[in-house]
Amino acid sequence: MRTVKRQSPASKTDGARLQELIAEATVDCYGEDEQQTGRLTMIEDHVVCPFRAKVIGEAVEVTGFEWPEEGSGLKAVCTRKGKTHRVDIASLKWMELLPAGFEWIEAYLEWRTGVG
Repeated sequence: MRTVKRQSPASKTDGARLQELIAEATVDCYGEDEQQTGRLTMIEDHVVCPFRAKVIGEAVEVTGFEWPEEGSGLKAVCTRKGKTHRVDIASLKWMELLPAGFEWIEAYLEWRTGVG
């Protein structure tokens, strides 16, 4: 598991960098479906699982991601105490060690906030 130590609890990826990542994920895409696929593919390709995060204040291990067969959205597949749960990606709260590639999740959430 590769992780990145973050500077402070409040630090996030720079807004301009998030816009660059969004553009990179969708550069050759035609239409919303292809753009959604591009964004989700970048998360799958760059975010290293498993990693630890919090969901409603409880520590979980994120083991992967699932996207719907149709429409938009992204679920984090999490395990806690031997049980598997699927939660909306926006429910994850970063812990001290950030997973490698975490900025791709932040870019997805930035995009989603802008269209929602």
